[in-house]
Amino acid sequence: MNSKKGLLGYYNYTVILTYVGCVFGLVGISNVMAYNFHNAILCLMLAGLCDMFDGAVASTKKRDANEKCFGIQIDSLSDLICFGVLPGMFTYNVSGRTDLGFMISCIYILCALIRLAYFNVDEMDRQSQTTEPRKYYYGMPVTLSALILPAFYALCSNFGWNMKHSSLVVIGAMACAFLLPFRLTKPKFIGKICVVLFGLGELLLLVTGVDL
Repeated sequence: MNSKKGLLGYYNYTVILTYVGCVFGLVGISNVMAYNFHNAILCLMLAGLCDMFDGAVASTKKRDANEKCFGIQIDSLSDLICFGVLPGMFTYNVSGRTDLGFMISCIYILCALIRLAYFNVDEMDRQSQTTEPRKYYYGMPVTLSALILPAFYALCSNFGWNMKHSSLVVIGAMACAFLLPFRLTKPKFIGKICVVLFGLGELLLLVTGVDL
């Protein structure tokens, strides 16, 4: 590794979308702290949108082994903020900052951390054996929280459901799904379009609903 670099890190356009998503995650956390849950959910969705396409952007540039490794690490670190810490803090605050809410939110964040660390190890091992793109995930990707949590929040906002306690069940179930070793097919172009359309439907519900 080059020790004469002017700045630590690797700088090219392939990681810009990851950085943008990370900023959305940080803005979402600041909105949670201000009890602006509506905007926090919107930031979570925008972070998910960035994550959906950052891999496609990265694939447009030929990168060496260190650049690829850096991309894997920086993506997972950003994911921990956006889809680990943000949903965890959101649930803790929306559930009333109870001891139970704190415990379940901590478990959720730890499960997301374990899931992401395991993915990094598995992905680097996979890339050392093949240059083919990944076709499957093992366990639920943490990024699906950007679809599940907004959908649940939108339903609660529009139909008057109590999110204070039920949010703990939802986030607890997601935490378990992060670590279960089931195989999930990675969505291709059509699948990503379907996810975007689903997200637009969630956005419509959020716009027409009321803040909790």
